[in-house]
Amino acid sequence: MSAWGIVLIVLGVVALVILCLSIRIVKQATAVVVERLGKYNKTLETGVHMILPFFDRTSKPISLKEIVADFNPQPVITKDNVTMQIDTVVYFQITDAKLFSYGVDSPIKAIENLTATTLRNIVGELELDQTLTSRDTVNTKMRVILDEATDPWGIKINRVELKNILPPKDIRDAMEKQMRAERERREQILRAEGEKKATILVAEGEKEAKILRAEADKEAAILAAEAEKAAKIAEAEGENVAIGLINQAKPDSAYVTLQGFEALKVLANGNSTKIVVPSDIQNVMGLLTAVADTLKSDNAKLQNDKKEKASAIKEEKK
Repeated sequence: MSAWGIVLIVLGVVALVILCLSIRIVKQATAVVVERLGKYNKTLETGVHMILPFFDRTSKPISLKEIVADFNPQPVITKDNVTMQIDTVVYFQITDAKLFSYGVDSPIKAIENLTATTLRNIVGELELDQTLTSRDTVNTKMRVILDEATDPWGIKINRVELKNILPPKDIRDAMEKQMRAERERREQILRAEGEKKATILVAEGEKEAKILRAEADKEAAILAAEAEKAAKIAEAEGENVAIGLINQAKPDSAYVTLQGFEALKVLANGNSTKIVVPSDIQNVMGLLTAVADTLKSDNAKLQNDKKEKASAIKEEKK
């Protein structure tokens, strides 16, 4: 092989190396800063780019994805002089690779220190109870302050979260006792309210039961009185019809004598309140006359009772 052939081969290899050094491929969601002779030249976005070898120098790929930074707990003093440990989580994204490269040295460390100082300033204006119950307020204030401070660094703060708030052990013990006492108080209140409602329900049930029993007794008494009244009316009407039939039949002396003997049986039983005994017991006609008088007296009494019952029924209907 001649010398010219070797030279051509060497030149070809050198050209291939220079070509490889001139090509730079940038991955998705990354950016590369190019410096030419030590001065910022341009920023390479995603894709294939050509640079001048030996003149241009490229930085490490800068990720444009959202980054999560979990910082160590920081001692913070509240307004009421309680020292607690608070650790934060910051979600941020690089929006400008040039500002990120030249804006600040060690951007992550700068964000951590800025987060700690901002947290101390905000929590220092709050008392312990407010700090524990105002996480959203603290998060919002920190995000606004950090986003404004990191904007010249090409960084956008998307979200800031207080991960843990750790008060001193004696404060935690006191808070647990307070919480336990509050729960016991609520339990006693709920138990008392339950017993009160149960007592009220039992009393209302007894009241309704008494009312229903009274209404049932009342209805039973009314039905019994109406039944007794209907029975007496039917009995009086039956006696009235019987007497009317007897009067229409015009009974003879034999029937009167027979009824007299029946009346004597009634008198003998002792159920009659009026007893007529003639002086001459052997005078049967006198006895029959006395019996007839008794029957007439009873008939008159029945008629009077019937009239009184009819009057009472009319008054009730009115």
